[in-house]
Amino acid sequence: MIALLTPVPWAPPGVEPATWRAALAEDVVDLLAALVEVEPAIAVTEADRDLAAAVRWPRMPVYALPHATLRPALTAAAEDGYEQAAVVVADAPDLPGLLVAKLLRPLSTRAVAVAPALGGPGLLGVAARLPAPDWLPDLDLDSATPMDLTRAAPRRALVATAPGWRRLRGPGDLPGLDREAAPITSGVLTAG
Repeated sequence: MIALLTPVPWAPPGVEPATWRAALAEDVVDLLAALVEVEPAIAVTEADRDLAAAVRWPRMPVYALPHATLRPALTAAAEDGYEQAAVVVADAPDLPGLLVAKLLRPLSTRAVAVAPALGGPGLLGVAARLPAPDWLPDLDLDSATPMDLTRAAPRRALVATAPGWRRLRGPGDLPGLDREAAPITSGVLTAG
């Protein structure tokens, strides 16, 4: 399970952008680290290695990518010897662990699973058997849609759709944040 740390183009009023981005990343990384039977990792571009170092748990792999998109993250996991991997965004700090499991579960019968971002464009995450199929496009999780995957697949049945979840993409998304499920992010909001 890979947390893909991409730039966050906004921060709540009164909160430093770097502090906000680190809080989002830390909540998602902590969630993944606490899941049973999941080996968490972080994927970043070279420019974000310091952020990854600040939020990673001991012995958690950090994959340095040429660009922060889906395919390089999956390739890094395959090169590390994994047979399947999921890549999730870092701006869903209150993501329920059960939804992460539902993203991985279809891989027993499907090549790829996708979870949409609710309330807007983009994806919550993508899981794939490794090595990733040749037809799987290199997606930007901020702008891609589940339809991008189903159109790319040689057969629609190769792609499963898992339940989606909300992402924090702007101030209008804050009222829906589950503050108990996102303790670090919520703490930053309280302090800010």
